[in-house]
Amino acid sequence: MKARSFLNNQDCSKDGCRSNVAPGSPASRSNCRNSQKPQGNKLQTIAASESTRTELDCNHLRQMARARAQQGDYAHAIEILNSLIESRPSDANDYNNRGLIYFQSGQLVNAIADYNKAIQLNPHLAAAYNNRANYYADRGQLMEAIADYDKALDLNPVHVRAWINQGMTFRDLKLYERAIDNFDFALRLGQLKSYIWAERGRTYHLMGDWNYAVSDYRRALEELPAGRRRQQVETWLADLLSPLQP
Repeated sequence: MKARSFLNNQDCSKDGCRSNVAPGSPASRSNCRNSQKPQGNKLQTIAASESTRTELDCNHLRQMARARAQQGDYAHAIEILNSLIESRPSDANDYNNRGLIYFQSGQLVNAIADYNKAIQLNPHLAAAYNNRANYYADRGQLMEAIADYDKALDLNPVHVRAWINQGMTFRDLKLYERAIDNFDFALRLGQLKSYIWAERGRTYHLMGDWNYAVSDYRRALEELPAGRRRQQVETWLADLLSPLQP
């Protein structure tokens, strides 16, 4: 299976992640445990406030785990998510997030186990189906990947990452027209346009529609920042144009 750049779900939680706390903070870990609600006639607003604070503390830890993973510190990121799962073992999002970090760090057996657990806990979590599909595609199980992308899109028809990833998988299957349809729809969602132009351009390139490919590559390069992704598109464009050079 050729290396490919999947678009994984980067959401740290269903509620989003906004601020950080020190990962080793005892308060942040203990507050993530389910708080006991006040008994008797205590004001319900106090209970609601404590519940909100608990969820915010958990989101702080999810943000920290994401930051650690982005820095390549996968072991620390997994440790943080382990503590979240220990305190909230029924939260499918934390299993999905840990599965993503396992996948990024090459621990594929652990990744698929966490994706399956997330889906077991919440069969309506589109992000987990997208991430599990990425696992299947990476393993060359392309039809299984297509099925999971379909499930993600059934649950969330505007899941742009799933549209793009499924398009890449159709391309791997040499179903180029199907891939183009996916990328065209993804573009209408108005997100990740430079990434979509690059992938659609690559598809046109492989189809032999070189004019469309050059156009999409150049659109992508107008917006892509310096980095590995830009270098990849520059290489594709150079490969396409090299036979045409005098």
